Amino acid sequence: MTSTTEKGRALSEELNPGMEATLEARYGHLVPGMAEGIVDFAYGRQYARPGLPLRDRYIATIAALTAQGGQTAPQLKVNIAGGRKAGLTREEIGEVIWQMALYGGFPAAINGLNAALEVFAAEDAEDEE
Repeated sequence: MTSTTEKGRALSEELNPGMEATLEARYGHLVPGMAEGIVDFAYGRQYARPGLPLRDRYIATIAALTAQGGQTAPQLKVNIAGGRKAGLTREEIGEVIWQMALYGGFPAAINGLNAALEVFAAEDAEDEE
């Protein structure tokens, strides 16, 4: 039987390669086990759950992070990139973010759109290589 950590590690590496190692390198000395905990809970227990397709989970995540405002920009970018890998189009992501203007306000939505543009520019640069 596969543990939630193993499931989470496989899914996080598919969607956000190197994320666990990056978190461990940055925060492991302060919060031992944090990186593995995020992989286990967020990816192994939440994103891997049955009942809601992965792309829909990313819609919810992108919406929530957008509505929370600009302080979530780093996490929003990671999840926009993950959403793209889960099948979301740029237009769908833009619409999800813009919908949050009603709930998080126009500044939060504009900050979210700016984060999306950065992710899309990085995708375009990677495609040119």
